Amino acid sequence: MASASEQEGSGAASGAAIRTLVERTIQRNIKGVEYFASAAPAVGLTPKETIYKRGTLNLYHYKPLVDEIYRVPILMVMATTNRGYVFDIAEEHSFVRFLLNAGYDVFVMDWDAPRPEEKVLNLDSYANKFIDDCLRRVRVATGEQEVSLVGYCMGGVLSTIYTATHPEEAIKNLVCFTTPIDFSEMKLFSHMSQEKYFDVDRLVDSVGNASPELLLTSFDMLRPSGRVAAQRTLWDNMWNGEFVEFHRKMDRWSNDMLPLAGEYFRDTVKKLMWKNQLLKGTLEVGGRTADIGNITIPLFHAVALHDHIVPYEASKHLVALAGSEDKTEIVLKGGHISLIAGPNAARRLWPTLDEWLAERSV
Repeated sequence: MASASEQEGSGAASGAAIRTLVERTIQRNIKGVEYFASAAPAVGLTPKETIYKRGTLNLYHYKPLVDEIYRVPILMVMATTNRGYVFDIAEEHSFVRFLLNAGYDVFVMDWDAPRPEEKVLNLDSYANKFIDDCLRRVRVATGEQEVSLVGYCMGGVLSTIYTATHPEEAIKNLVCFTTPIDFSEMKLFSHMSQEKYFDVDRLVDSVGNASPELLLTSFDMLRPSGRVAAQRTLWDNMWNGEFVEFHRKMDRWSNDMLPLAGEYFRDTVKKLMWKNQLLKGTLEVGGRTADIGNITIPLFHAVALHDHIVPYEASKHLVALAGSEDKTEIVLKGGHISLIAGPNAARRLWPTLDEWLAERSV
């Protein structure tokens, strides 16, 4: 039988737990009202300048935050389905700000929705012409010929294709995050786009650009209960203002999907999804063959252990196929997005990349 002091201690602990539960319930309801009443949170606030705009493309140059800057600038290539502010989602969770504070000169290729007349943009436009144009402008802005190319998801695919087809270019380092190479391992995407069922020609010829709703539905089907689970997690943490603010920013980004230019979508489905030409080394872009074995520069590829969008089986071939002697693959805890954005990324990926990139940027 418990002593009087033990009973008293147990009662005090129970009372504290009840008070905490009551307080969190009150805060949930107060902040729940604020959540639905307030405007969308501001994102992408790190100071930058748009130094070039060409239709769907925006090239940003972020203002330096330290006096000493590495010689080799960074050109980051965002995935074509989403906007680049995921790299700068919040001041305390900003990948861009981390890189700036570490002394890197940062440029970002970001995208707007392609206009109807831009349906003619194809894989060559994105993987060759846009990147080539931006590299030229980075070199003019910095006075440096060597540039590190950094790509996220399909931005990594475009960066890989460019580097493989332009071995003569002064690309100092290639850095990729969650970059698919074997598109047959893209799970639901490969099933949904099977050639015998999916008439991509009819879609593009009749509609033009591929709608963001089509893409968003595809992502949702990868995890059918994902939105419900996310809403439950949000409600459980509604009392926590910091959690709610970050959740809203990430939710805004994940739903802020872009349409894909029609011919680019057609090329992606036919050449990558159906024929798997990037893996096979037979992909031709702009009259050049994108053989990953042609990549001989330092290569860094980070993949996520729990990535349901680009599984490891789809991404593992990049480092294996590259001809580089200096190449590194790291597998980190997290998912497709949390690998590069948020508190987990700040603890795991960002410092690891900085350690790797610093000695290769002088």
